[in-house]
Amino acid sequence: MKNKKIWSFLLLIPVCTLSYGQKDSVQKSINLDGVIITVNKTPEKLKNVTQEVKVFTKESIESCNPSSTADLLAQKGLQVQMSQQGGGSPTLRGFEASRILLVIDGVRMNNLIYRAGHLQDIIKTDVNLLDRVEVLYGPSSTIYGSDALGGVINLSTKKAMFSDNAEMHVSFLSKYASANNGITNHIDFNYGNSRFATLTSFSISQFGDLRGGKNQNPFYSASYGERPSYVETTNGVDSIMKNEYRYLQVGTAYNQIDFIQKFLWKQNANTTHDLNIQYSTSTDVPRYDRLTDLSSNGNLKYAEWYYGPQTRMMAAYSMNNKNDNRWMQLYHLGVSYQALEESRHNRGYKSSTLSNRIENVGVLGFDFYGQHQGKKSKLLVGVDGQLNSLKSTANKSNVINGTTSPLDTRYPDGDNTMNYFGVYASHNYMLTTTTTISEGLRLGYSSLKSTLVDTALLFHLPYTSIEQQTPVYSASIGLIHRPSDATKLSFTIATGFRVPNVDDMSKIFGSSAGNVIVPNKDLKPEQTINYELGFTQSLGSKTIWENYLYYTSIKNIAVVDKFTYNGQDSILYDGELSQVLANQNKQQGYIYGVSSNFTSNLDDHFNFQFGLNYTYGRLKTDSVDNPLDHIPPFMARIALNYKTDKFKAALYSNYNGAKELKDYFLNGEDNEQYATPNGMPAWITLNLSTSYKIHKNVDLNFAIENMLDTQYRVFASGMNAAGRNFIVSVRGNF
Repeated sequence: MKNKKIWSFLLLIPVCTLSYGQKDSVQKSINLDGVIITVNKTPEKLKNVTQEVKVFTKESIESCNPSSTADLLAQKGLQVQMSQQGGGSPTLRGFEASRILLVIDGVRMNNLIYRAGHLQDIIKTDVNLLDRVEVLYGPSSTIYGSDALGGVINLSTKKAMFSDNAEMHVSFLSKYASANNGITNHIDFNYGNSRFATLTSFSISQFGDLRGGKNQNPFYSASYGERPSYVETTNGVDSIMKNEYRYLQVGTAYNQIDFIQKFLWKQNANTTHDLNIQYSTSTDVPRYDRLTDLSSNGNLKYAEWYYGPQTRMMAAYSMNNKNDNRWMQLYHLGVSYQALEESRHNRGYKSSTLSNRIENVGVLGFDFYGQHQGKKSKLLVGVDGQLNSLKSTANKSNVINGTTSPLDTRYPDGDNTMNYFGVYASHNYMLTTTTTISEGLRLGYSSLKSTLVDTALLFHLPYTSIEQQTPVYSASIGLIHRPSDATKLSFTIATGFRVPNVDDMSKIFGSSAGNVIVPNKDLKPEQTINYELGFTQSLGSKTIWENYLYYTSIKNIAVVDKFTYNGQDSILYDGELSQVLANQNKQQGYIYGVSSNFTSNLDDHFNFQFGLNYTYGRLKTDSVDNPLDHIPPFMARIALNYKTDKFKAALYSNYNGAKELKDYFLNGEDNEQYATPNGMPAWITLNLSTSYKIHKNVDLNFAIENMLDTQYRVFASGMNAAGRNFIVSVRGNF
């Protein structure tokens, strides 16, 4: 009890803080005029954007020394759920996975099998080559289309650079982290002349089993999340082994390779062509939370549960044309293709049968837009589309004799396609010298078709195809008023939508004994309408304070419930008469919250930051409203930064409030089975990051994360976070 009081006292300041976008350095002045963002596709000053936006620049990304893009977002204050070390599922304003949009170098990453639970796709991007990250909060469907209910995470990698003289530049990074014996090596080469440039990048990362904190969380009365035992297979025999170091989370190790190749050609003074090739793959990634599940007899349930190599290949071409003498001064054309493979493999303890389910996804995308910039107005009009295909296969293999047999696929085993098409426009107009209005509109169409071949025969299903056509729309309107150079007031109303995809519509599987989930062709898009009020105040030239208050109404939330197919409430599935269930638009909900961020230059060397983020979400009922899942606890961050010509340091503290079990969406996506009996206790970490320039082109970095070696777990996660972690890295540019 005495320790809890001490910790509570220490939290009196951090509990009110959270900083998302740290400044690159201690600047002489702080204001919004100099911050340029591209999250709405074309460059725009932050002061002219109505929605909340956070910007992480190259220097602030490098100062974090992150192991992955998921780790970067977590360090920057976002809620990031983790079921395994090779993953990370960010949350924006109470929305997660298929309800937020991931974009890399202008290309949508979301595809037809993005699920509503937790996703690990964010790690399929090379954090070591990231040049900029922009996070747009709130519905953004008007510009980006489906899925952007909670917002957009826009990732930009380093660009190929021209040079007046033919020059070669080399950058490298070598890093070691003690919590997982992680070793990362990265190198990239840029060659450029006045009209042609090429960038080649390689990253290789090896991560061992992650060690969690060993010091008991002061907000909880007992230790939790330890790994007392694990399954080891020797000569085909499974044995339960005692873990000699119970804080080591055996079954979290994996490796990853990332390759990026860019070509940039300047056709003339106005036109450039860019070819962007990206490839990312991993070893098998153990699903740690499932490896800790227990069977009814108290033994570990699984001998193996892992994702196969997570592979992403992308080839994207873009053409950009600028000419100030035309009415449409800017044109952009982008065409991309992505090929992705993911798989799930599991085998029960002492079982000889390994279940394998493999998904191969192809995504062809295009985007064309033009922009007119007038004296008082800005107009952006565009058209975009995405054509998705999926091949789903599965088998059971005997690990002893190598024989295989059929297994039902995760998705329909025939052809699966899903296509989006949309036209959109956004417009800003300066009503007066102090007031600007912005409007946006999108009209679109989505189609989905899945066919069943062996699956229909295997389970005696009374249908062989699943189809849906859906018109969609969204709109937004915003107002900015700047009564003075030091004050910005903004108000936005924006709608968002998420079209049901193959994961929502086409999965046919037994959710439990005697129950089968079937498609529902009448499933409608989930929709939101968001109201956001912003207030930004500069306090002199060295301090700025940003505040946002929002309320989001959610319609047509898809939930699994009893259903009928061809008038029948039960069908024959896998030889058993089973109750029919389906995804249905049955619930309405709401989310509201507040964020506040403060930063101040104390002098020429010191910078102080703090902020907070609070989110509350509920499902509406006829009586008492129930908790909505994916709602993070109260979060806070405080930081003190120091910089000289050769030395930089940041001392910061991250805090998460408690999430009590009564505030969980039980049996949903909040993973209450991996929390304590009372939910997830609060936690706080103390961290230090330093950098010293040992040469004009070489930096030596040293950091200590979770200095107190506190044992904690992020809300909804299935594994403990890293314990005390010493990080050493060398970064050079020549």
